[in-house]
Amino acid sequence: MRRDSTTIKINFVRSVKPFKLKMASRGGSARRIPENEAAITYVQCDGLAVMKILKHCHEESCSNMEVAQGALLGLVVENRLEITNCFPFPKHDDTMDEEEYQLAMMRRLRRVNVDHFHVGWYQSADVGNFLSLSLLESQYHYQTSIEESVVVIYDTKKSARGFLTLKAYRLTPQAIQMYKEQDYTPEALRNLKIGYESLFIEVPIVIRNSPLTNIMMSELSEMIPEEEGSKFLDLGTASVLEGQLRSLMERVDELNQEAIKFNRYQQLVVRQQQDKHRWLLKRAQENAARAAKDEPPLPEEDVNKLFKPHPVPLRLNPMIVAGQINTYSQHISQFCSQSLAKLYVTQALHNAKDTKQNN
Repeated sequence: MRRDSTTIKINFVRSVKPFKLKMASRGGSARRIPENEAAITYVQCDGLAVMKILKHCHEESCSNMEVAQGALLGLVVENRLEITNCFPFPKHDDTMDEEEYQLAMMRRLRRVNVDHFHVGWYQSADVGNFLSLSLLESQYHYQTSIEESVVVIYDTKKSARGFLTLKAYRLTPQAIQMYKEQDYTPEALRNLKIGYESLFIEVPIVIRNSPLTNIMMSELSEMIPEEEGSKFLDLGTASVLEGQLRSLMERVDELNQEAIKFNRYQQLVVRQQQDKHRWLLKRAQENAARAAKDEPPLPEEDVNKLFKPHPVPLRLNPMIVAGQINTYSQHISQFCSQSLAKLYVTQALHNAKDTKQNN
């Protein structure tokens, strides 16, 4: 079991700017995991913490359709990250100091003997769409300050339709190296062998409940009549598909604009190379003519100063947009498959009902 007295200060700006983590401990150094220690292999989340995350995310999505975010508290035990509590980040308010709010929350939890050590943060998502530049930067600040930290993504739309979606992610070493170097050119990303599919690694989540809670849940499942389960046979996936298709088209248009920018850059580079080649050829011909007249050659000039290279368009945003398109496509395919399956099931039930009435 590992605990320390590190205090985390987070300057939080809601969904627009990334988190800024400042480490302020008695020793004055950030909390790090030694290299010889084993990394976490799975996340164990208490049922109470899960219910608090679910409640906060659904309240935000139903009231003002904003992204819900909050802090995860717990501790690390061997190769297991235990999430034992959480609290939401406050809504952006100029009259409230976010740092003071979070420090006050942690102090109060410590007074009542509740785990108060930061182990990550959580955020709500809309049908799997959570990949964004602000999320990447926030997790980078977390993971470089608190080595074992994770980001937990809760999907409100899918969970509301009967599919509990709670996933934990960590940045890959390639993604951390990319942010350290702050180089998002095509060559840098190619050397790191990084793409949207290798930005995050998913960590398995295990939900832990007390034995009394498990007994109560078993009794509740036995008390629910069988016919009550038919209400989950929801055919109304059209609204979800419509929103996903609209978002997918917007991301495709955005990616197309990025492709146009990159193609324009390539055309400028090719044209500049041709101009440079013509200039060098002309200079060589002039020097050859002067040498034939026993005249000194023209002074050498720096070609790169005459033909300044064009700035390379950054590829981080196109990579994120491509990841969002991939996520939308996967979920649209999943919902289409579910809709077809529900239609077939409904048709079979309808035929069975007609057959029973005819007999």
